[in-house]
Amino acid sequence: MTPEPSPAGQVLEAAQAALAAEHAAAYGYGVIGARASAARAAEAREAYGGHLARRDALARTVRELGGSPRPAEAAYTLPFAVRTADDAERLAAGIEDRVAGAYSDLVRAAEGRLRREAADALSAAAVRAARWRGVGVAFPGLTERASAARN
Repeated sequence: MTPEPSPAGQVLEAAQAALAAEHAAAYGYGVIGARASAARAAEAREAYGGHLARRDALARTVRELGGSPRPAEAAYTLPFAVRTADDAERLAAGIEDRVAGAYSDLVRAAEGRLRREAADALSAAAVRAARWRGVGVAFPGLTERASAARN
């Protein structure tokens, strides 16, 4: 049996996972930006910038927690081919769901300022997912976990 990480270790682990989600989101929005409709291009650029800013803040947080920030991968595998504007919107909603899930874990692990920042990031990801999808979910950040548990 592997021992549970300490509370500080859990916070660092959750921050690293959120950082990895932000790296993947930035990559995904590069693809989305290339395929988004003209009407949604500004929204894609704004989301991309938001993910870069949160990525940079999380890298600082990981260092403050005594860790070394995980670097971005050279490339990420997309869940499906993105050929149309509709595909781009579907990818954006999925990315935001995954980001919300990562921040959900950070909210559970963290306290104080970091917990508030993670909750704000979770909320922002849920709002973006709802905008891209056209509808929200009851418990952002937990939906994909419930789906995975059923499978």
